[in-house]
Amino acid sequence: MSNNSPGNHSSEATTHSSKKVIQKSALKKSQQFHAFLITLLPLLGTIIAVSLLGKYRISITEISLFLTMWIASGTGITVGFHRLFTHRSFKTSKVIQVILVILGSMAGQGPLIYWVALHRRHHECSDQLGDPHSPHQQEASNLKIFRGLAYAHILWMFDHEIPNPLYYAPELLRDKILFKVSQLYFVWFCLGLVFPTVIGGFIYQSFSGAFLGFLWGGLVRLFFVEHAIWSVNSIMHIYGERPFQTNERSTNNLWLAIPTLGESWHNNHHAFNSSAFFGMKWWQIDWGGYVIRTLEFLNLAWDVKKSTKQMIENRSAWVQSKSVIN
Repeated sequence: MSNNSPGNHSSEATTHSSKKVIQKSALKKSQQFHAFLITLLPLLGTIIAVSLLGKYRISITEISLFLTMWIASGTGITVGFHRLFTHRSFKTSKVIQVILVILGSMAGQGPLIYWVALHRRHHECSDQLGDPHSPHQQEASNLKIFRGLAYAHILWMFDHEIPNPLYYAPELLRDKILFKVSQLYFVWFCLGLVFPTVIGGFIYQSFSGAFLGFLWGGLVRLFFVEHAIWSVNSIMHIYGERPFQTNERSTNNLWLAIPTLGESWHNNHHAFNSSAFFGMKWWQIDWGGYVIRTLEFLNLAWDVKKSTKQMIENRSAWVQSKSVIN
């Protein structure tokens, strides 16, 4: 999915900057092509990888490639695309920013500027008309909940409105370096497949080793990372706990904390969306938060935003008072 180039047509940019969505058939076709690519390719790769288990027993090499690429690309999404660029919950150097964009692009979720614009629209319209991927578009029933989950998990990608980056992410369009890195999305996406392929071939010194690296560090890893990320759109807006009263139906889900690298504390996030940390209790595993704390300790991150104990207590007290009144 490509983003409109800024600065080439200033009058046109001014005209369209107030529009929240873009209606262009070329962008719609690009969106649908990307959706097919990132849903079908990892699925086929995972099926092939599982079918080959009888012939090629999975070893520490495939496991290591899978885990390394999962952590790397998942960190790019949760720390980079989400907490840094979308919510600006901390600051870091341009070098770290570029690294996070490259890693996040390897997760196959679209270019940085597109992702940020889409997610900011989600927060603006969460579970309301205009939300790109809400599972709550219809009245509740078992069948409609299933349809809502399917829509919020995958189907929305094939036909959603494209948020206008001139409206939702103008500061990223003005950043020449980040804009260029975002434009190279497919390069980074392919690099996320090439890297484990080369490593697998080097370790095994064979084409079959390269193919196994491609499968487990590339396609199987993509399948796992993508469905973990998409579960935040679907499962975490239906199933789980809601410790904070918010204007949508976000939930916290303990069971998905590790696969999502901390994104599953979704109700916490919606309650304090500018905070860099989603896990608010010691037992709430938040890999993305741990990475940011490490960067801060190393003086590689600063101006880190946090939800203080007083803020949490005030919000909890407000929820309790609301329930008493109701």
